[in-house]
Amino acid sequence: MTITLIDEARYDAEMDATVLPALQACMTEGWMEPATVDWEGKALPKLERPGRLHYYRYDARTFDALREEGASGVFRGAIVISHGFTEFGRKYSEMVWYFLLAGYSVCVFEHRGHGHSAHDMSNPSLVWIDDWRRYVADFATFAQTVGREAADGGPMYLYCHSMGGGIGAAVLERYPSLFDKAVLSAPMIAPVVGMPTWIARIVVGVICGLGFGKSRVFGHTDFDGNLNLDDYRGASEARIRWFHKQRLADVTCQTNAATFDWANQAMALSRAVLKPDMCGAIETPVLLFQAGRDVWVLNGPQDDFVERVREGGGSIEKVRYGQSLHEIFSMPNAVLGSYLGKILDFLSAPNASLAE
Repeated sequence: MTITLIDEARYDAEMDATVLPALQACMTEGWMEPATVDWEGKALPKLERPGRLHYYRYDARTFDALREEGASGVFRGAIVISHGFTEFGRKYSEMVWYFLLAGYSVCVFEHRGHGHSAHDMSNPSLVWIDDWRRYVADFATFAQTVGREAADGGPMYLYCHSMGGGIGAAVLERYPSLFDKAVLSAPMIAPVVGMPTWIARIVVGVICGLGFGKSRVFGHTDFDGNLNLDDYRGASEARIRWFHKQRLADVTCQTNAATFDWANQAMALSRAVLKPDMCGAIETPVLLFQAGRDVWVLNGPQDDFVERVREGGGSIEKVRYGQSLHEIFSMPNAVLGSYLGKILDFLSAPNASLAE
């Protein structure tokens, strides 16, 4: 399936004149209560500020009625999106647009502490979580309810990135029949921690044990509104600037730093996801994308994950973009076109081997 990409030279104009109005016309917002138990029925810790969790839902049939150029006119089910650390639903507007054109309804969940979902910290820059199981149970609940309704009896697919990919991998292991296919884009099978992981686990564990779990991780800073394009060399400048503009416009989208509790739980999630028996529990066909220039998540644990899923009898393919930054969807059209094409081919084909 071929989708015409947004012209990078006219990116803001096309987003403002065409994409965002169409998305607004077929979008509904919603909130759900957080999960109280995990997949085994075990109670999750009580929260001081439970709050509600926010999502966007985009209806493919309503979108088709708009008669947008390039729309398939064929309903193919639903795609449920799990975003990355410090991200927010609106950041995925371009990907939502492409998925709608291809005939998929789309549901974008904002994880706890992100976007318009409940925040546990008064500082809008900080992200905190007490238990990685909460992320998994919340997202699975969302998929089982809002996602299933959007799929309307058709297939339901998972698309996830970075932290959302770690959460997505854990969901695939613990809810093996939930999704029909899954795309893991630069998933956080293990985060970059700046030191050997075993040392980081000890250091962070001690800091959390001393009562500093809600303190900012060393080296992380509050959001200050500045954009340093040197950090994104090789990406599409138009896309990076547009993402940043969305953050400037909404304080709830200005998360920028991890707390020690978040780091502790990210490493605990990694250990849980990489257990061979859990990798072997995955029944969903998976397409995993790896970014060669990733500075946020480790490539090696992704390779281990792929190998362990295969050893367990699962179906998984890896596609590596050696010169891509972490956010493959932020790359120039030459890369994005290939990336999007592989995703759509994978979702539409019964069995497709797309590894390079």
